[in-house]
Amino acid sequence: MTNIVEIRNLKVVYGNLTAVKGISFTIPKGEVFGFIGPNGAGKSSTIKVLATLQRNFYAEAVRVNGFDVRLQPQKVRQCIGYMPDFFGVYDNLTAREYLHFFAAAYKLDLDKREAIISDVLELTDLTHKIDAQVDSLSRGMKQRLALARVLLHDPDLLLLDEPASGLDPRARIEIRELLRALRDMGKTILISSHILHELSQLCTSIGIIETGKLVAQGTLDDIYELLSLRRIVHTQITNLDEEMVERIGHIPGVDSLERQVDRLVIRLKEGETPIEELHEKIVENGARIRMFQPEAMDMETAFMKLTEGKTA
Repeated sequence: MTNIVEIRNLKVVYGNLTAVKGISFTIPKGEVFGFIGPNGAGKSSTIKVLATLQRNFYAEAVRVNGFDVRLQPQKVRQCIGYMPDFFGVYDNLTAREYLHFFAAAYKLDLDKREAIISDVLELTDLTHKIDAQVDSLSRGMKQRLALARVLLHDPDLLLLDEPASGLDPRARIEIRELLRALRDMGKTILISSHILHELSQLCTSIGIIETGKLVAQGTLDDIYELLSLRRIVHTQITNLDEEMVERIGHIPGVDSLERQVDRLVIRLKEGETPIEELHEKIVENGARIRMFQPEAMDMETAFMKLTEGKTA
C-alpha cells in the first residue's frame, strides 16, 4: 500500500526546547490518521513540518507523496491542503471572493474556477452563502469554508489541525459528517483533535503523542489490545439460566459476566475472541439471542492510561 506520509525520527527544536522528540509514523493512501495529545504535546509542530511551514527540524525522512518536505517544498504544497486551528482575517471578502483568491493562488485554470468553486461549496453545504461576507459567517461556517478552500486543488493529503475546536455541538456534527464524506471519497487525512470520541468514529488509525513522544500508534483495536482493555457487550437471552451463564463464561476471551435485571453484561478480550465470533459461540451454546449490543470502545480510557498530562 502506498504511503502518502512517511516520517522517520522527526525532531522539532525551538531554541533550547525540543518539542518533538524522534517520532516516526506512516499514513497509507486513503487512511484517516487521528493525532491525539494534550496541548503542547507536539501535534501542531509535526503538522507544520508536513505543511512545509516549519524549518527547525531534523529527521531521517519526512516525505509527502514521495516528495521530501525540506528539499521539495513546492511539490509538497501541491499535494496538501492545510487547515490550521485558526481561520485568519478576511473581513472584507465574500465567500466567493475568498475562494477565487485561493483558486488564483493555486493557479487553477481561469475557465474552470467557477465550476470548481461551485463544487466545493456544494460539498461543504455553503452554496447559499456564496455572496455573504466572510466576517458575517458563524465559526462553524468559517470552518467549512476553510475546508472548501483546501479542497480547491484536489489535494492528496488533508492536514487538519483541530478542525472542530471551539464549535458548538451542531457545528461539530456537521464537520464530522463532512470529514466522513471526504474519507468515503478516498481522501487521506491527518486530523488532530481533543474530541476523542468523535475521532474514534472517524479514524482508521490513531497516534497518541505526549511530551513530544509517540506513546502509542495503530488501529483502535491495536491500542485497546495493547492496554488489555475489555470490550463490553450487552445481550438479552430469552432462555438464560445459571447453566447457560456458566457455559457462556467458559467461552475463550470472556473475562467476566454480570447478570442484570434485563440483560447479561459480558466483558470480552477481543484478542482471544472477536465480537463476531462471540455471537456465534453464544448461539452454538444453545442461546436464543434477542439483543446483542457491543459498546463503543472508550478512547478516553485509552488516552488517560497512556498519557500523564505532561507537555514538552
